[in-house]
Amino acid sequence: MGKHYMRIHAYTNILDAMEELDRVFEKVSGYFSLLAEPTRLKILHALCDGEKPVSTVVETVGSSQTNVSRHLNAMYRSGVLSRRKEANLVFYAIADESVIELCRTVCVQVASRLEDNALPSGVVDRFMAQPAPEAPARRRRTAG
Repeated sequence: MGKHYMRIHAYTNILDAMEELDRVFEKVSGYFSLLAEPTRLKILHALCDGEKPVSTVVETVGSSQTNVSRHLNAMYRSGVLSRRKEANLVFYAIADESVIELCRTVCVQVASRLEDNALPSGVVDRFMAQPAPEAPARRRRTAG
């Protein structure tokens, strides 16, 4: 193989890598854009321990029903949240756990840089806490 071919091949590999990075950067940019609204962070925090009806999310977030519903819908459309209807209630849950990990990482870093007395002890540890894993089911011994 000639030097010219090797240069073209190396350049093609660089372009392929840049295209892949562009896709990654687009996805990350979309996450940050979606999460640039504090109300949406509050919604994620409210839903971290499981599915909740809209009324509970509204109460937890402390904003108007209209405002919370608008944000819930945007987050649902983006794939961050899942939604289901039961009778006249609408329930939302986290659909994309990677968003929670991203938020948790950033928020814990920011909170740790605040003055020591700015947050009560333990608040940072509980930020967007994950539900405790369920204990594995015990096997029943069969008489044999």
